[in-house]
Amino acid sequence: MIPPVDLSLQHAEIAVEVAAGWDAVFTRTAFVGGPQVAEFEQEYANFQGVSHCVGVANGTDALELALRAAGVGHGHECVLPTNSFIATAEAVARSGATPVFVDCDPDTLLIDTKAALAAITPRTKAFLPVHLYGQLAPVEELLDQGVTVVEDAAQSQGASRHGRTFLGDIAGTSFYPGKNLGAYGDAGAVTTNNPDLAAKIRLLREHGSAEKYVHSTLGFNSRMDTLQAVVLQAKLRRLAVWNAQRAAAADYYSTLLTGVAGVTLPKVLPGNSHVWHLYVIRVPERDRVHDEMRANGVGAAIHYPTPIHRTEPFATGESFPNAELAAGEILSLPIFPGITRAQQERVAEVLIGALA
Repeated sequence: MIPPVDLSLQHAEIAVEVAAGWDAVFTRTAFVGGPQVAEFEQEYANFQGVSHCVGVANGTDALELALRAAGVGHGHECVLPTNSFIATAEAVARSGATPVFVDCDPDTLLIDTKAALAAITPRTKAFLPVHLYGQLAPVEELLDQGVTVVEDAAQSQGASRHGRTFLGDIAGTSFYPGKNLGAYGDAGAVTTNNPDLAAKIRLLREHGSAEKYVHSTLGFNSRMDTLQAVVLQAKLRRLAVWNAQRAAAADYYSTLLTGVAGVTLPKVLPGNSHVWHLYVIRVPERDRVHDEMRANGVGAAIHYPTPIHRTEPFATGESFPNAELAAGEILSLPIFPGITRAQQERVAEVLIGALA
């Protein structure tokens, strides 16, 4: 089986470095809030070109804490695309606000910014553009509306738009193992250029406490553990190279599949530098093609088969035709640093055979 993502290749590259780092943690027994967490936070802030990074327990917490730090709560609405993982909406609901869904662009599958702007009401507190599949949404079109922009950056570590890696007010990212920058378990981070927002996140993640046993607000237990920080430090030092390998693999897929009947290739928004967290094509009879590919040893995947507005917790009865059409056609081909051209050629061969 050619897997959708092969994490063993990354592990082999960093195994010695991680083992040494973990030994240091075990010796010091600073398992939560050890010095490596602060070191990683600074390194990731530098990588993303922002002033502040706050490590948290996972990506969903990162979004929720970002929303809460921005003052989002009961009585507010947050506008987000329905073509995303459910965690984007969960973070809004957990903050106490109401998710307001909009459709996606039919070509890039990123948030339809015109629809987002049209969804503004007096209760709108935040936009949540999702940097889907590895490229940034056109966030600049959502700025200057009197609405906080909270970026869902879980799939875009290292991506840029017009040379910038950060566009809004605050962003939440996930370091789930399969991400471009993935931990060996759950972890996440919030990034921002606003020192007040960063301070609020640090307070919220520590039970609302800046000083032990002194609690100034209702907070959470959402801290990045030190072992994960060690892994993320090692991987971050290689991320630019790994992202370049993903981009090369995406280019080769496009070469192999250009002109193939029935295949719609992914579109890159002008001005974007894409990091290819996923290589998502569109095909007819997607479920049959997916099953046939897997039966022939190719780990194709589907991200995401059900738009959020059609999931049980967030069912609205609304219709968003672009997202609904895409949900029945999208297919993610295997892509990861170290994938070989022979593997990609086999993927293309099996795909073309399934479409025949």
